[in-house]
Amino acid sequence: MLQGSSILGHEGPLVIRVSFSACVVCTVCLPLLGLITCVFISSVFHYEDSTGTHCRVPNYLPSISASISLSPECHIWRFCIGLHSAPRLLVAFTYFKFYKTRFASRFPESLLSRFSLAFSVCENLGLLLLTYVSSSETYFVHKEGFVLFLVSSLIYMLITCRLWKTIKKHSLSPEDAKSYCWKVRFLLLNISFCAFAGFFYWKHNMYCESGSYTLFALFEYLVVFSNMAFHLTAVWDFKSREVMVISTSEDKDF
Repeated sequence: MLQGSSILGHEGPLVIRVSFSACVVCTVCLPLLGLITCVFISSVFHYEDSTGTHCRVPNYLPSISASISLSPECHIWRFCIGLHSAPRLLVAFTYFKFYKTRFASRFPESLLSRFSLAFSVCENLGLLLLTYVSSSETYFVHKEGFVLFLVSSLIYMLITCRLWKTIKKHSLSPEDAKSYCWKVRFLLLNISFCAFAGFFYWKHNMYCESGSYTLFALFEYLVVFSNMAFHLTAVWDFKSREVMVISTSEDKDF
């Protein structure tokens, strides 16, 4: 939505207003569509390269790391993640400001809100690291980025659920109750999918069983999808908020 008496001439202020919910949806959809596109291209055009493993046993799904390390998949993934990173940080700081107002005089919630911001930023940094350093380039750095992303995201979700448990307790809004319930569900799903993915990854490396790496890849997708779904609950948390960009006209003499 644009407002202003003269946009081109800047006679009045230029105001761009976007629903915060729309901003959240777009932020989540960028990596979602990027991942689906990369997996599809890898499965159709680079099947042998993306599904091959050191065990040389049948595998039917490419892992995320394999999907985003090939070309043009890596460029698509990097574009989507790079584009979504700034709005994601905006959401993180919006949550922090919300918590700071809500828990100004409460402990330990005020401390947890700071940890929430820190781990949200670390999650984003880990995602950027594993994105821009592929497993085929520097495996160790890619692995460390993945670990940082996974650990930070789990801690962030745990802290968020703890904070929203308090919010739900003192709120009469059905939106807050619904948001808390779905946050807990997605957290439990994410933990379960992480456990299954870790188990099948271990099983694949230990025994080289046919299909183990396929199941690992499947649960790896589900880990990412449940993480995205958790972040999507921000739609309920900031349903009435808007993001505004304001440009005021200034007279300058040179």
